[in-house]
Amino acid sequence: MNPMRSIRIEKVTLNIGAGKSVDRLEKGVKLIKMITGIDPVKTVTQKRIPGWNLRPGLPVGCKLTLRKDKAAEVFATLLKAKDNIISENNFDEKGNLSFGIHEYIDIPGVKYSPEIGIMGLQICITFERPGFRVKRKKLGAKKISSKHDLKKEDVIKYVVENFNVKLREEAEA
Repeated sequence: MNPMRSIRIEKVTLNIGAGKSVDRLEKGVKLIKMITGIDPVKTVTQKRIPGWNLRPGLPVGCKLTLRKDKAAEVFATLLKAKDNIISENNFDEKGNLSFGIHEYIDIPGVKYSPEIGIMGLQICITFERPGFRVKRKKLGAKKISSKHDLKKEDVIKYVVENFNVKLREEAEA
């Protein structure tokens, strides 16, 4: 197989939305630090939304982006919280994967903490092929050929083969 056609994990992003609750935000920061050992970044609002009492600069959540080996390691652990079963609907057309964990105590190796309580988090995994850097560089950025782009089926096959994931069958409506 051509090495440029191989698929790899570019990044894993863990996200907790807290709204205006400062207490929930601090619990979210502690939770992400407890799962990964790394301090997350607080996300702030960009727009003013009077109906929700939001103003620019107000912290509303926290997130952490992991790359390389740490990303693959954390991704494998987080999959175990879902019993390695993921729905096909969790993949988008470009091959990114996104799922939520309702209670962090489902994650192996993470114990219940009374000061955090019960919280959930959202996980987004971005996949790429070698050569995708070309579209992100500052000078001389180029388009990626549609033949080199990732497809949903390619990423599903990669995740099933490399991470022992089973696809959940969706009931047709």
